[in-house]
Amino acid sequence: MREPSLDTNAVTIEQLQRDLLALGLSSGDTVMVHASLRRVGLLKDRGEELITALLNVLGLQGTVMAYVDFHPTDEIPYFDIKRSPARPDYGVFAELVRTWPGAVRSANPGASMAAVGERAKLLCENHPISYGYGPDGPLGKLVSVGGKVLLLGSDPDQVTILHLAEHLAHIPDKRVVFRSVEVLHDDGSRNAITIEEFDTSKPVVSAMPNRIFAALVEGFISSGAASSSPVGKAEAYLLPAKELVSYAVSVIERDYG
Repeated sequence: MREPSLDTNAVTIEQLQRDLLALGLSSGDTVMVHASLRRVGLLKDRGEELITALLNVLGLQGTVMAYVDFHPTDEIPYFDIKRSPARPDYGVFAELVRTWPGAVRSANPGASMAAVGERAKLLCENHPISYGYGPDGPLGKLVSVGGKVLLLGSDPDQVTILHLAEHLAHIPDKRVVFRSVEVLHDDGSRNAITIEEFDTSKPVVSAMPNRIFAALVEGFISSGAASSSPVGKAEAYLLPAKELVSYAVSVIERDYG
């Protein structure tokens, strides 16, 4: 993958829209976005131009989704679906999506997604508390609606939908973890809940290399299954979600099954 330019000159909404269309994004698409605003080259409005451009290209029937997780703060040390900020590790873009007017957020604390657009509620509702990266959560729904994954200057090792591939792959010795998280409920009460899931903090089996996700994404791109062209100042890739997950499952089962 070509290292994108770090030029931080501002780009316009109109340029971003042209670039997204040239990359292959279409009206009505449902797309999960991973973005480095620094690499895209945005300066004004903290990146709001990018979401505006995405929604303009996707139109009224389109949807943008981002992985937000949650970040405990001194003010809100528990998970509050309405107020807990996105985890800073995932960049400014995740928090912009979470706080965008009309955004919907899913209720699984660690696997929390936020989405804006026609399918936002469909993607985020009824998110299972345990195994939330599986087929019944937002990632599985993204696949089921024929969604796409958009990488905008982002680290290919942070493509969240590959946790779905780890979940689906039939391989032995997957690590399972149990996490206790305090959650604020709709009625104002709070309590700790226990979440069971495959370990997402590292590759799900010890035999996998640390950057297995990057290797899977780069292999998929090298196969010719993704489109690529600059968006703003960043090298961008558009990947069909279903095909990416199927490819990843087959490679994981072949190499680690």
